Amino acid sequence: MMGEYISALSNSAALVGKQSAYMVWGVEDEDHKVIGTTFKPASARHKQQELESWLLQKMAPKIDFRFYEFIVADKHSVVILEIQAATHTPVQFDGEFKEKERALWRIFDKTPFEFQAAAENLSVEKVLKLLDYPAYFDLTDQALPEGRDGILAALEAERFITKHDNGLWSIANLGAILFAKKLQDFRHLTRKAVRTILYKNNSRVEAIRELEDSRGYAVAF
Repeated sequence: MMGEYISALSNSAALVGKQSAYMVWGVEDEDHKVIGTTFKPASARHKQQELESWLLQKMAPKIDFRFYEFIVADKHSVVILEIQAATHTPVQFDGEFKEKERALWRIFDKTPFEFQAAAENLSVEKVLKLLDYPAYFDLTDQALPEGRDGILAALEAERFITKHDNGLWSIANLGAILFAKKLQDFRHLTRKAVRTILYKNNSRVEAIRELEDSRGYAVAF
């Protein structure tokens, strides 16, 4: 049941344009009263396998999800599961996907992965903190604007960032992948970090040296 919920919520988040979906244990549905839970994801097992690992194996494609455990009011245990929205293809659990597949494909066709949100509802300060924007101006041989309005305008013109009606900003996957100071700041992009391996021969069995760079591609290369 949990696996089906994860796939359904991931697809639903994509349908309504959200970056993540959530499941919560220990809070009542009706009045949101905190009652606590005995569910312990860190120690949970299914078929003698760690629960999180088993769930990940059954997902296609593999998406990023994470459990958070904490105590509320010094006595109630609460668990939150954060689930990454589907990006380029609908998420299936154990080979099953039944509803709204056509609608999801239309969304993916309409909004390529590069222009989907890597982070949402950010202040100007947060945007400039997450992106190595000086590198953009350096690599494109442009002078760095004096004010942040000029910086934001240039990044927005490249579709690296988008401003919303509420005055906050989103960073697109394109902007994050190219100019992130740390890809770990955009959790679903962490596994896309640049990794370079020098092998002893063509068999790719024995590695001589390995380098991994967590910065955005344009900066790292």
